[in-house]
Order: sequence, then structure tokens, then C-alpha cells
Amino acid sequence: MKRDKPKYKQIIDAAVIVIAENGYHQAQVSKIAKEAGVADGTIYLYFKNKEDILISVFREKMGIFVENVKEIVKKEISATEKLYKLIDNHFSLLYHDRHLAIVTQLELRQSNKDLRFRINEVLKEYLVLLDSILREGIDSGEFDEKIDIRLARQMVFGTIDETITSWVMNDQKYDLIKLAPAVHKLLLKGMKS
Repeated sequence: MKRDKPKYKQIIDAAVIVIAENGYHQAQVSKIAKEAGVADGTIYLYFKNKEDILISVFREKMGIFVENVKEIVKKEISATEKLYKLIDNHFSLLYHDRHLAIVTQLELRQSNKDLRFRINEVLKEYLVLLDSILREGIDSGEFDEKIDIRLARQMVFGTIDETITSWVMNDQKYDLIKLAPAVHKLLLKGMKS
């Protein structure tokens, strides 16, 4: 219910900026409130604490990735094309929200074990959709019938993730979106039937 309130999204977007610019540990709730244009106490009407804000940021932003991939999965195109669109979508979303790229690729990884566990719970839906594309490719004969889906998922997601992390670590100096075709081609070489 809180997610439908107008200031919720404002706070989420402000948190992405503040965490990206200051780091998670230095991102004070008061800085997030100031960036969102709300009183400090207003934050606590929506979130229990800073960890709750970080989880909510990831849940909300990952929700965009998931919704986009659900639309890709529904399309009447080959699994090979769906895989390309998933890669391109992932790169595009983070290329166009550079603060979010810093948060997802650097700040979320510095969190404690419990926080990482909660983040992985949010990530599961995205990975299930990736699995469905891989299964579809196996069923259609596009991908090798002997590939281990779990291993293929790790290869695909890990490659996407590492490519984005490298881009972030290099101060986002080059066009991440232009790497999508090359990443897709390399991944297909490992999965082609």
C-alpha cells in the first residue's frame, strides 16, 4: 500500500542518487530525505530503516527489468532474439540510469550477508524468466539440448553482470549498449545447437 503513495517513488529515486554519489554506508537517511524534498521523518512513514530503503530500491528497479523481460518472453520471436533483447534491455536500462548502475554493480555487493540474501530473493523472478528463454531455445533446437540450464543461466547473467561492472568501474566512458551484440554473439557460441 505504501508503494502507491506519491512520495514513495520520490524517495526511491532520491535514494538511488544519494547511494550512488555517497556510497551505501555514507548515505544518511537525512541526505535521502533532502534529495527527495521531504522531511527526515517522512522517510520512516515508508521505510523501517536504511536497509529497507536499499531492498526497496532494488525491488522497485528490478521490477522494471522483470516487467520488460516478461514482455520479451511473450513476443513471437526466436529464443535467440529473446536472449538478445534481454541483454540489450539490461544494458539499456543501466546505461540510461547511471546512478542505478553504480548502486546495483557496486553498492549492493558491499552489503551484509542478510541483505544480499534478501536481494537474491528479488533477483529470482528475473532469473526464472531467463531460464524460460533458455528452455525455449533448447525445445526449439536453437540451443544445445545437453546444456545445463543452471550453468547456462549463470554464464548469461554473469557475463551481463561483469560487462556492466567493468563499464561502471571504467567511469562509464564508453557506450554499454553497443556491447550487446558482441555479448550476445559470444554467449550464443557457447549454447548453439
